[in-house]
Amino acid sequence: MNIRQNYIGLWGILAICFMMGIAPVHAQTVIRDTEIESYLQEWFAPIYQAAGMSADQVDIILVQDSKINAFVAGGANIFFYTGLIEKTDDPLEMVGVMAHELGHIAGGHTIRARAAMENASYETLLGVLVGAAAAVATGNPGAAGAIGTGGSTMAQRGFLKTARTFESSADQFAITKLEKAGLSPQGLATFLGKLSSQELLPTSQQSEYVRTHPLTRDRIQGVEEAVSRSPHKHKSAPAAWQEQHQRLKAKLIAFITPQQIAWIYEDRDDSIAANTARAVAAYRLNQIPAALKAIDGLIAREPDNPYFYELKGQMLKDFGRLTEALPAYEKAVRLKPDAALIRTDLAHVLIETAGSNTAQFQQALTHLDVALKSEPRSTRIHRLMATALGRMGNDPAARLHLAEEAYLQRKIPYARDQLDIALKGLSPQSREWIRAQDLKQALDNHKNSEGS
Repeated sequence: MNIRQNYIGLWGILAICFMMGIAPVHAQTVIRDTEIESYLQEWFAPIYQAAGMSADQVDIILVQDSKINAFVAGGANIFFYTGLIEKTDDPLEMVGVMAHELGHIAGGHTIRARAAMENASYETLLGVLVGAAAAVATGNPGAAGAIGTGGSTMAQRGFLKTARTFESSADQFAITKLEKAGLSPQGLATFLGKLSSQELLPTSQQSEYVRTHPLTRDRIQGVEEAVSRSPHKHKSAPAAWQEQHQRLKAKLIAFITPQQIAWIYEDRDDSIAANTARAVAAYRLNQIPAALKAIDGLIAREPDNPYFYELKGQMLKDFGRLTEALPAYEKAVRLKPDAALIRTDLAHVLIETAGSNTAQFQQALTHLDVALKSEPRSTRIHRLMATALGRMGNDPAARLHLAEEAYLQRKIPYARDQLDIALKGLSPQSREWIRAQDLKQALDNHKNSEGS
């Protein structure tokens, strides 16, 4: 991909270079989890309100990566590495970092992408960013053109100068909004304090957060002084948030490094967080009886917790017990009907167990229709809709969803091919036909922007 055509900008390219440390780029995975995302949205809601924004205007994306980093890219998208979350000891540290990143969005300091990329899936956008970093690290000519003709040392010096100004501005924004929301800014100071010793290390040994968010004594001192003046400096996070933070970290760590759970949580720890970690670890290690026993124990303790039923459904689905997974997912949807990810998983199981049952395919499509309203970037939803429609014999509508999936993945020629086939069979003025016209316009706009 030509870096200059998919414009990220000088700030973006250099930020990616620092983020990756000019090192070999490894694959990264976007993590989606209803429970974790719900907790983050609850914690961040007061900051959105203080900033005069809504949660619908900002997307939070979790990236499975042990490094400590968070950044804004492709519009109002805030990427959090799981390594950063694991580094936090309090939800207010996460809130402080998020408020800081929101300051970059409000201040226009973002890694920019064209409007076409802002409509891509999160996986596609992340892939473009990682690809840009690889291009810069390996001296790709296209990337060199995007950076300019100046020497890399001079460019990095200019980046750091600009970045320090941006960082101070984002810190001030974060502190102001935390104050307005009635939350302590201590979390931001605490988190920066954890990283402060890295400022004297060689760049190659610093965490990615420090490389992308240049840390100086003046910056840390400025945040600490603001905290000392805050009337909320000794105010703790709500007890519910602290419990959620423990559960969130337990779940993440167990999913990513299940073999560590036995060492992290003592046998006598009977907390929900510890038992969730054990359940997830057993599932990830394919210990089927232990995993199901653990999740049933959690459901017995909190029978109205939708996330436990979702987790049980996921376990059974991945263990190949699809019919048994259905009631668990159905219960989760009844308890949390606004959860698009749970509806999508339920639809997946319905499709795979439908056989020739048209009514069950239609039930799956109903769930997917609801999910798509809040997950318009989901390639998975389009793929599942295409599968259900194809098995029902509705090839034109299936082709339309394959085209939409391909568009989100930036497989533009394939998207056009599938759309052309779909349009030949769709009834004019039908809902699908109107949707196809919108996609056709988006593809035409993409073609025109490529030629500009």
